[in-house]
This record gives sequence, structure tokens and C-alpha cells, in this order.
Amino acid sequence: MSLQEILLTDDIVKSINDNMDDLLLIIPEIKNMIGFEHNHPHHHLDVWNHTLLALSLSENDFDIRLCLLLHDIGKPFSYQDEEVRHFRNHAVVSANMSKIILKRLGFDDDYIKYICYLIEHHDTPISNEQIVNDYYLCLKLLKIQKCDALAHHPDKLEKRKKYIDEMHKKLVLKKGVEWDE
Repeated sequence: MSLQEILLTDDIVKSINDNMDDLLLIIPEIKNMIGFEHNHPHHHLDVWNHTLLALSLSENDFDIRLCLLLHDIGKPFSYQDEEVRHFRNHAVVSANMSKIILKRLGFDDDYIKYICYLIEHHDTPISNEQIVNDYYLCLKLLKIQKCDALAHHPDKLEKRKKYIDEMHKKLVLKKGVEWDE
């Protein structure tokens, strides 16, 4: 089964679980995420199950789902074990790994640049300047950020939900475009 066929289904988690062998043939780097513990109070799931939860919250959109699939692929390669485990620069590491993966899969350079931008910025606030420069890119980024945020520990969601709600209001005020709830 192709990556598009796996990701573009109504029940994304079932599709991934049913086609895990194919997915691991397509993107073997995913193996490192499976069972890799966050050991961080903002996460209650390992990296792979966090990714699956984020995907389960997404709309059926290939770009969004591809970004969510790859957004934390660099965590096993960017962690620092301290009192609490940190993943400094994991978004950059994930974007760099994704660039290699997407090149290997034959995606064109402009698409790779677009997807890697979304992955690299999945964890950073969207600025007013970004909204002015590329509204629709910011809307896509916020949808990714929302799924990622809601896949964090339920007890640690208040600040993340507030950010998502504030950004959503800014984007709606800017263009009057709503997203599917």
C-alpha cells in the first residue's frame, strides 16, 4: 500500500496499524519512534503513540497528515536526559530527516521545502508577520499545531489550547475563513 493510501483514510490509526509493515518499508526511520519514551511531564505517551494520537485528531488532508507523521521523527536523535528529558532542536532535526526521507520517496523540491517548513515550525508560535506574508500556510501550520498540542498530556493542555484559540481568532479575523471543527 502506498503512503498516500495509508494516510488518506477516515480511520488513520487503523490504517497505519493495518499497514505497519508497508509503512516501515516506506519510512524505516519510524522504527526509532516506536516505544521511545518522552519521560517528560507534558507527554503521557511515547513518541509513536503521541504521533498516532495527533494523527487521529487531524482532518483527512495529506499535507497535514504527512507533517504529523514526521513532526517528531527526530526526537530519538535530539534528546537530552536531564532531570526532565528535553528535545531541544527536535523540530529542526525532524525537518532535516524529513527532507532526506521525502527526497528518497521522490517528492519534488518545492513540496519538500513546504512540508519541512511546517515540520520545523510545528512547535513555534506563529507571528503576525507570518500571517501577513502567507495566511494559508499559517492556517495549515495552526491545524498541525492544534493536533500536536491536543496529543500532549491532558493535564498540561491549558496553555496550548489558549494559544491555539488565540491564533485561530487572529486567522479568522484576518480572512474570515473558518476551519472544520
